[in-house]
Amino acid sequence: MKLVLVKLLIGALCTQFIISGNLHAVELKGRAVAVYVDDMHCKNCAKKIARKLYTVPGVLAVHADVKQNVALITPQKGKDPSRRALWEAIESANFKPVKMIGPDRTYKTKPSK
Repeated sequence: MKLVLVKLLIGALCTQFIISGNLHAVELKGRAVAVYVDDMHCKNCAKKIARKLYTVPGVLAVHADVKQNVALITPQKGKDPSRRALWEAIESANFKPVKMIGPDRTYKTKPSK
């Protein structure tokens, strides 16, 4: 049930999911953040990443998609999770973030804050 609610929430926040080549484009609505992760190859990898992302203050929901190698993060209402903290949460799960796309900008290296 929780997974269904998360998928509905993510679906409401994502106006369009564009797949091109190696997934270089995601158009997000609101304040959602997408993080492309290197080598997220199974459901256990996705769960490990999601668990770490949920520890970041301000995170409401996480949807990790193994096929797309992307984690979609929905912030809590009125909160703005640190982009650096999101990046480091993925690193702490022993995965490498490749690209982060948020409403403010796109990062290809670890954000400064």
